Amino acid sequence: MSAVQTTDFPNLPLLARGKVRDLYSLPSNPDALLFVATDRISAYDVILSNPVPQKGQILTGLSKFWFKLLGDVCPNHLLATEVEDMPQECQEYKDVLKGRSMLVKKMEVLPIEAIVRGYLSGSGWKEYKKSGTCHGIKLPEGLQESEKLPQPLFTPSTKAEQGEHDENIHPSKVAEIIGAEKAAEVERLALELYTRAAEYARSRGIIIADTKFEFGYSAPENKIYLIDEVLTPDSSRFWRADAYEVGRGQDSYDKQFLRDWLTREGVAGKDGVGMTEEIQTGTRAKYVEAYEVLTGEKWVAV
Repeated sequence: MSAVQTTDFPNLPLLARGKVRDLYSLPSNPDALLFVATDRISAYDVILSNPVPQKGQILTGLSKFWFKLLGDVCPNHLLATEVEDMPQECQEYKDVLKGRSMLVKKMEVLPIEAIVRGYLSGSGWKEYKKSGTCHGIKLPEGLQESEKLPQPLFTPSTKAEQGEHDENIHPSKVAEIIGAEKAAEVERLALELYTRAAEYARSRGIIIADTKFEFGYSAPENKIYLIDEVLTPDSSRFWRADAYEVGRGQDSYDKQFLRDWLTREGVAGKDGVGMTEEIQTGTRAKYVEAYEVLTGEKWVAV
């Protein structure tokens, strides 16, 4: 099974390579960008040396699904996902772009990771055990790992450059970074998006324990948009509802499978680590299952 670990389009200006996405500008349309989801995978802020085949297509398919489902909550930056609907300069690369690319509206990226937590897990659980807080927010005493929070929490982090680590911050700090008006709207939108998505996912047998949204700002419209990927196994913790049990880690459909392996092997956060075939195959299976359960459609590679 082939994989796309990196892209190279000589006739398109490369703007950036992220942990997963390669970002290109389009000479014929300065108001749009081309997002290409590769099959790279990262954990603990480090990109692994080998990819997960078809992962980029799965992420793109899920994002497309969620953008449509949540379109009445918040406008998004998506213009097209079919290569045929993209500018002419994209057509010569259609074999690579098919199923893993998005034509999006260009705008200012707000430098905040808008994380919403509905359950106590991950770094939130670690902080709570130490101080009884999550991102500096005081929580009730006696909560257990994976327990549902009294209400979803907006727990943002800074958006770090590649190779750096995001920093968890108190919600009040967001206003210092992007201004009070934008901060209030980002928090409102993130909580509403999470609540709507969590209700839908629960009806499909999945608990969204937490997720990360990213937002952009269009100055001419004075409007905030939902951007990047949305509610994928890369940006979310998806738990099996039928196996959920408070007080322990959960059976998940996301990168936790990979994170757990890296931790067991003592290589979490180290550069140059490659997955074994078993972990690579198992990770892909988690992503495929998440897609199929959430969308109700059989996964078929494009």
